[in-house]
Amino acid sequence: MRAFLAVFILCAASFITTARAEDPIDTTRTMIEAQIKAFLHDDVDTAYSYAAPSIKAIYPDKNVFFAMVKKSYQPVYHPGNYAFGRSRSIDNGAMIYHEVLISGRDGKDWTAIYQVARQPDGSYKINGVQILPNTDSKGI
Repeated sequence: MRAFLAVFILCAASFITTARAEDPIDTTRTMIEAQIKAFLHDDVDTAYSYAAPSIKAIYPDKNVFFAMVKKSYQPVYHPGNYAFGRSRSIDNGAMIYHEVLISGRDGKDWTAIYQVARQPDGSYKINGVQILPNTDSKGI
């Protein structure tokens, strides 16, 4: 009986962990963080792997994609510090929006809004990022 109870508890714990890990907000937040880390390490292949097919259609060459990010999204490419703000799920997780608050290495503050789309296979890919200067200090 004790063995059965132990197996049951382990299975239940595994189910809860799996259910939590599959939360679209957590999943996509982890993915965004992995892409930022790839940018920080100049890992072109990994950073490009998180791009949605619509982005890859615009930038079919991973090196051109990487150059565009370096030029136009410097705070995302090499942030000084960053933290996740608000998140929003649309249509049962079909689209996820994440606010990422960034302190650039140049001392300027930015807000990046990530749009992450669920793909036909159930995975998520980054479908776009809008970056906005955050000129008003909120204080600490």
